[in-house]
Amino acid sequence: MNARSVLILVAVLLMLKGCSSVTWDEINLMPPPDVYGDGMLNPLPEQDPMELIPYQGLLYATDRRPAGPDDNEKYYANDRGHLLRLGVARISLHEADVNWAEVREISLLKSRTDKYPLSVTGIQEYGILEDTIPGFARREDYSDDLLDGDEEFAAAVNAQLARSKRKHVYVYVHGYKVVFENPMLVATELWHFLGYDGVMVGYSWPSTPSKWAYIGDTDTSNGYARHFRKFLEFLAEKTDAEEIHIVAYSNGTRLAARAFEQLALMNDGKTHEEIHARHKLGNLILVGSDLDRQVFASYLADGAFDVPRHLSIYVSDKDKALGLVRWLTHHERLGQVIDENKFSPAAKRALTENKDHVSMIDVSDAEGAGSGNGHGYFRNSPWASSDILMTLMYDLTPEQRGLRLKTSMPVYEFPPDYMNRLWAALAEVNPDFRRAYMARQTKQSGD
Repeated sequence: MNARSVLILVAVLLMLKGCSSVTWDEINLMPPPDVYGDGMLNPLPEQDPMELIPYQGLLYATDRRPAGPDDNEKYYANDRGHLLRLGVARISLHEADVNWAEVREISLLKSRTDKYPLSVTGIQEYGILEDTIPGFARREDYSDDLLDGDEEFAAAVNAQLARSKRKHVYVYVHGYKVVFENPMLVATELWHFLGYDGVMVGYSWPSTPSKWAYIGDTDTSNGYARHFRKFLEFLAEKTDAEEIHIVAYSNGTRLAARAFEQLALMNDGKTHEEIHARHKLGNLILVGSDLDRQVFASYLADGAFDVPRHLSIYVSDKDKALGLVRWLTHHERLGQVIDENKFSPAAKRALTENKDHVSMIDVSDAEGAGSGNGHGYFRNSPWASSDILMTLMYDLTPEQRGLRLKTSMPVYEFPPDYMNRLWAALAEVNPDFRRAYMARQTKQSGD
């Protein structure tokens, strides 16, 4: 590598710090999705959810190495482990002087100015996912307590599903350069705005909180896809989940996409319906994907289209982080907007013919999409977060959610009246919301 290449690499790595939303072990609650911002819809329970959830926290899965006495980390080190470990994290949702009733009301206000810090206050590890014991080890190498971990985890999932309206499991997979706690906190945010229904899992693969970690984290996210695949198989086989949904972000989309390719290869020759019946995989949502676009095309050639019930790919031309990666690698990233002149007829045909299974959604014109470096829009854009959450909550199609197709490409975009379109769609599927929506329409007509 010559001197110029080294300087470019250093500059890019320094600027790529935006590829992760947060590197610390505490975050402030994201802006409320605009779908809740008019006061017509409040998905939050009236009682503090952490008092209602059977395990009183957020479930997690991680293949990080447990932190030892010589590590600076509290729970899991920023280093690879050999096993997938399962447990529950205790999450602090608000300061001691703010009660749940206030959080319930204020956290959904669009004009909210107060910050609500989220932090992990403790964990309870159940044990390991036995199916991830490496080939060079034996079952008897591990204690019975560790080996019972998957049974305890499945029991926790089923206990929460039993009290949920939606018998669904949601898994959040984080991006590059974050500590163990970060995906727990982001997953809690998403669950908060889903009303704490169903089961949310924070999946923490062993990324490293360093601006120099991009290449190493990329190797890890690619190489540790097997553990994620095993985890998805476990959820489908051992829990009562009717569907399993994945929201994967940035570098974490590499891990998720490769796991789905592995599932496709394992199910070669089976129909889309047969694969769904076996694996129960609903929505795979890829946000700010750092995956090489041509590599992803090879996954689709292996049948990855057929694994999830629906694949949503969010793209943006305001994502500066992906622009830098493209500059560094000389390869287009999946999360970047495709130039109309580079959109091949085959790609257009594939998106059009498979519209029931795959959607590409351009968030460039969505409110707040360019906030910061434009990479964390799934948290920062109240329109993007509304679109993702309503997909998960009501399983609405892009057209039903109010998105529209571009005139020249089979890619959806956000129209200026997106929020009114989305509210009208929700009025069709939510009777309680319909009453509030109709009252609002009547008031506006009177005004």
